[in-house]
Amino acid sequence: MRRLLTRDLIAWKNKVNRLPLILRGARQVGKTWLLNEFGRTEFDDVLYINFENASDLREVFDGDISPHRIIDLLGALHGTRIKPHDTLLIFDEVQEVPRALTSLKYFAEQAPEYAICCAGSLLGVALHSGTSFPVGKVDFLTLQPLTFEEFLLANGEDALIDYVRDEGLAPIPQAIANKLTDYLKFHFVIGGMPGAVEAWLDTRDFSEVEERQRGILTTYENDFSKHAPSSIVPKLRYLWDSVPSQLARENKKFVYGLVREGARAREYEEAMLWLLDSGLLRKVTRVTKAALPLKAYEDLKAFKLYHLDVGLLRVMSELPPAAILNGASLFEEFKGALTEQFVLTELLGQESIRSVHYWSSDATAEVDFVFSQEGDIYPVEVKSGENLRSRSLKVYRDRYSPRLALRTSLSNLRLDDGLLNVPLFALFNVENYLRVSK
Repeated sequence: MRRLLTRDLIAWKNKVNRLPLILRGARQVGKTWLLNEFGRTEFDDVLYINFENASDLREVFDGDISPHRIIDLLGALHGTRIKPHDTLLIFDEVQEVPRALTSLKYFAEQAPEYAICCAGSLLGVALHSGTSFPVGKVDFLTLQPLTFEEFLLANGEDALIDYVRDEGLAPIPQAIANKLTDYLKFHFVIGGMPGAVEAWLDTRDFSEVEERQRGILTTYENDFSKHAPSSIVPKLRYLWDSVPSQLARENKKFVYGLVREGARAREYEEAMLWLLDSGLLRKVTRVTKAALPLKAYEDLKAFKLYHLDVGLLRVMSELPPAAILNGASLFEEFKGALTEQFVLTELLGQESIRSVHYWSSDATAEVDFVFSQEGDIYPVEVKSGENLRSRSLKVYRDRYSPRLALRTSLSNLRLDDGLLNVPLFALFNVENYLRVSK
């Protein structure tokens, strides 16, 4: 299974002023596998330490945490010589030993020749709990579930990807579009969690895929009791379970009253922060004005909560895999929420897109997503089916006159009077489309 983030890991390895790296991402998105595979292919040796399963290693980081002392102790304990530049040190679940996290500062300052990668599913939660953090002394990367491009790669469809990337803004031949649409349906059902994709590749059996997906969801729910403060565990469950019903509404703005009758924001703030910090949910805030920087125009009280993964959202929503057989209806089920979830994941998977918001006017117009790139602001209208009329996007364009507006749907690629229609299955190429449209 190929992950595109490997390119960023190789670039990190080759940096002149390399700092220790922290790889962020939710549990079971493949962080451990990716780091070990990176070490296997790019280094002479790998020393992997999981702090969640090796409590006896805590004492290594007690007292003096100078890099050379730590290197000597770890080498002695594991019977291996840790070589500068040639050995990759992997600290997994590093948040379990805060002193190991603190030691990264000293590695950056005193022993930058050692290559250290850290991962932590609940690192964000730990930091909000007051864990000491080496600010400015580490590099960051974030691993998400497989994007649609990575899903195609996993299925051996490199040629399809190359075709889309090489053809510029030319319409995509129907035979190619049909094949990509079929893969897109599979992706909506399977999602991008490596375990679910692996089950599909091994068995081609949707029941096996769904069993793996339910296992992942159970793991997440078990984490609530295992890692979260007991005082917020019930609120975590209520909030987590409410996400599908929130997204099923026509207006997907998050409403606390749908979590539990009478619920108030202040009662659920800590639980929501825990779910966001653990990477299980994604928050998309409203902007009141399409101007740079978008962050300056956030309405922090108005937001939408999306899931980590389109396949897991489908399972939580109890949409059966058999929906894949119903033509294009899969994209229209659940009020298009799966399509919006997919689009958000694809946008955030682009290297140049840092954050995504949505825009709404004081009246009734609302554009699904808005993002900025290289000084331009782009609105994105999501259409689940073939009906492409959108009053809201017209209101936005009349008000802000963007260089280019995006609409993504099942219709073919075309640019018409400043409106670019990008097929859902070609969203992985959106950065190239923005570049060639200038």
